[in-house]
Amino acid sequence: MGAADPHLLLVNPSAGAGRVGKLLPEAERALGALGIRRRTVITKSVDHGREEARQAAGNGEIVVVMSGDGLIGQVGGELAGTGATMGVIPGGRGNDLARALDIPTDVEGAAALLAEGTTREIDVGEVNGRRFLCIASCGFDSDANRIANDAKWIKGNLVYLYAALRALAQWKPATFEVILDGERHSFTGYSLAVANSSAYGGGMFIAPEAKLDDGRLDVVWTGQVGKLRFLANLPKVFKGTHVENDEVTMLRAREVRVEADRPFAIYADGDQLADLPATVRVLPKALRIVAPAAE
Repeated sequence: MGAADPHLLLVNPSAGAGRVGKLLPEAERALGALGIRRRTVITKSVDHGREEARQAAGNGEIVVVMSGDGLIGQVGGELAGTGATMGVIPGGRGNDLARALDIPTDVEGAAALLAEGTTREIDVGEVNGRRFLCIASCGFDSDANRIANDAKWIKGNLVYLYAALRALAQWKPATFEVILDGERHSFTGYSLAVANSSAYGGGMFIAPEAKLDDGRLDVVWTGQVGKLRFLANLPKVFKGTHVENDEVTMLRAREVRVEADRPFAIYADGDQLADLPATVRVLPKALRIVAPAAE
């Protein structure tokens, strides 16, 4: 895999609050300068992007997604198990998959990586049949994700801090029932994350030990604690040190069943994918992706 192979550049121009649309000319120049054969398609919707990716993979093209984690996750899920290769030019507000895989977030760096053609095989998550690449979460995170997605006027990672504060102001504890590979757990508190990767929300390392190629899901939940303590601990999530707190539990499983005492949507890769109750599974090494070799 490399510059000589045909590529489809699949572009979501609205990603990153319109950032991708502005960066597209730079991306096309960078790819052209590296001799990467490509055609460009502007996506009209997530379903359109998935269909274009499926057709391109069938034609032997490398599908390069220039977008945020939402479209990247959906295209990755579409290509999982097909043997096709996906590349990434990050352009969203979070870019957490790129962060986990050490894919450069600048256009020239991401294009150079595509020209090198180094690939990895990574796991793919699946929640109620819908696939994702990074982290599926619910509870407090459901409210925060909804608020963040509605706040399109906020650029960059500040949107996640804004969303967390808004969600915290109105939060009431919920009780969750969780079954990990047949073992039942129950807790009352804030949120539950089922992590294929380590980070979400623009660099929040909710599952700092999660690996994209270990065939397991890291399950992290936050139990009941006062709102002021929860707020004070938020900065720890950016370093992954929150898992040292007594109210945080971290386990691993290949299949996770989640229920709660009130309705919650499950968000993954920034998009709403399912509603509780839900079953989350891992598909080991189901996707080939252009990325630096794992250390």
